[in-house]
Amino acid sequence: MDRLLNHIKMRNKMLLIYFLCVFIPIVLTNLLFYNTITENVRNQRIRDIDRTIEQINNDFREQVDNAVGLSSFFYADLSTNEILDRDFANAADYLEVYDSYLRRMLNNYTPLSFSLQNVTIYVDNDTLLHSGNIGYLSDELREEPWYRQALANDTSHPIFTRTESESGRFQEFSLIRKMDYYSGRLNKEKVVKIDFKTIDIGEIFNNLNMQGAVYLLNPSGDIEYTTDSSIDWKKSDKTAFSTIRSSDRIKFTSRYSGVSYLEGWSIVGTVDENEVIREVRKSRDFILISACLMMILPTLVIVIITRSFNVRIVKILKQMKKVRSQNFEVIPVTDFRDEIGQLSLGFNRMILQIKSLIDDVYIAEIQKKSLELERSKAQLNALQSQINPHFLFNALETIRMRSLLKDENETAAMIHSMAKIFRSSLTWNKDMITVREELEFIICFLDIQKYRFEDRIDYSLDVQPEAYACKLPKMLFLPFVENASIHGLEPLKQGGQIHIAITMKDRNLIFKIRDNGTGMNERQIGKLYSYLETNEIMGERIGIQNVIYRAKLIYGAGFHFLIYSAPGQGTEIELRIPRLPDPGGKEQ
Repeated sequence: MDRLLNHIKMRNKMLLIYFLCVFIPIVLTNLLFYNTITENVRNQRIRDIDRTIEQINNDFREQVDNAVGLSSFFYADLSTNEILDRDFANAADYLEVYDSYLRRMLNNYTPLSFSLQNVTIYVDNDTLLHSGNIGYLSDELREEPWYRQALANDTSHPIFTRTESESGRFQEFSLIRKMDYYSGRLNKEKVVKIDFKTIDIGEIFNNLNMQGAVYLLNPSGDIEYTTDSSIDWKKSDKTAFSTIRSSDRIKFTSRYSGVSYLEGWSIVGTVDENEVIREVRKSRDFILISACLMMILPTLVIVIITRSFNVRIVKILKQMKKVRSQNFEVIPVTDFRDEIGQLSLGFNRMILQIKSLIDDVYIAEIQKKSLELERSKAQLNALQSQINPHFLFNALETIRMRSLLKDENETAAMIHSMAKIFRSSLTWNKDMITVREELEFIICFLDIQKYRFEDRIDYSLDVQPEAYACKLPKMLFLPFVENASIHGLEPLKQGGQIHIAITMKDRNLIFKIRDNGTGMNERQIGKLYSYLETNEIMGERIGIQNVIYRAKLIYGAGFHFLIYSAPGQGTEIELRIPRLPDPGGKEQ
């Protein structure tokens, strides 16, 4: 496989990579994405419509249930039934009973202002005044279809039906119920008829979420009500739902079962297939546009990048062919940083070196010898720079011994302190030392300062015993002591004091140094804090900037640096570093 690829040109390889790794995967991914999204959109739309039909079903049943509940009250209320069954001697007696009970009862339990158009109780009692929701069950009324339907019902369950006018047109939907609960005690026939507001039923069926037609079907499958404007559902000759063409529609059905007064009734919704497909088309257009963008943009990027490769590689090949004919010309290129640019620069260097070897071989030899001589001189200077510090240290030791012989003990002690600090600066291979060793350097430095300024500088130490053995980078604390002494106390005429405290808390080593010197202003404090943000290497100087850099390098986020200072009020600096584990696994 590798041998075959090695014979294919670079441009063809790029095209192969494009088709195999970009074009074909994008096409396959978008096809899969399209099929998945369209199926999900279609299913979601169908679920939404199904939920809408179910909501219409529940809302319609809730209206009917309200009427059923009202009919149940009249059906079971003994006082109402006894009053309607009584024979009154005159109209005044009836009006007295009506005003005392029936009027209040009818007003309290007849919510005409909501979904019910009218509530009428028909009674076979000619001694009543047939007004105010009370009607006479006459022979003409017994001929009404709705009454015959109620009479044909062997049970006392309510019946939901539609009533028509004398012309045979739809009038209203009604709930009919025989009031025969006390038929053993009372002998007059009573029927309650509750009429629904057609406009309220229309609001339920004209649901905004239903982008199609909704049908209310009776148990025979005939259309009793519909939002389909092409069907005249109000005529007496009812239209069977099965006769409606529905080949290009999706049907949603919700049936009433287990409810005696709506048994066999159903609500059917039909939605045009194009309505569902319209949502799918929206997602399809989005997928096609995104797919085109995903193919066009990568294609443009790949064309631009491959052209950058191909043009420059072809240029290098042309120059290499010229070298075969002893034509040593460099490639006119700018300072590109990619591999081809580096290859061009390397080719140019090679050409220039070949020309140099051919034309200037003797000059090159002389330059080579000169370079070797300079290298030897640099090695000698490096060796001498290592010898000189040791010579100075030995000289200090000699002066200290001579001072002891002459009983100049104070001078000898200062030279000894200086020698210890100087010796430490020569042994950077031991970077981690204990707090006890760091304190020795600090005391040596402070003793030298006291020797210089006598009583103008004083210091005190407060070290927690368990902190002595903790390890830390060498000379981590000393630069802060030097800064407090030189910049804090030295400018004072009457001198000052330095207090150093080293404690342990929560597995952290805390170093605090406080002086009563000149203090710092906000600009100086900000400059010190800025060292926490920079990551530049500061060379071999041992100053505060370099100390902060070393601490960040070793401890990372575990290093904390705080400054409390103001002009004329002294300075307090706090360093907090975590205890590092020693090679044996114990904390130091």
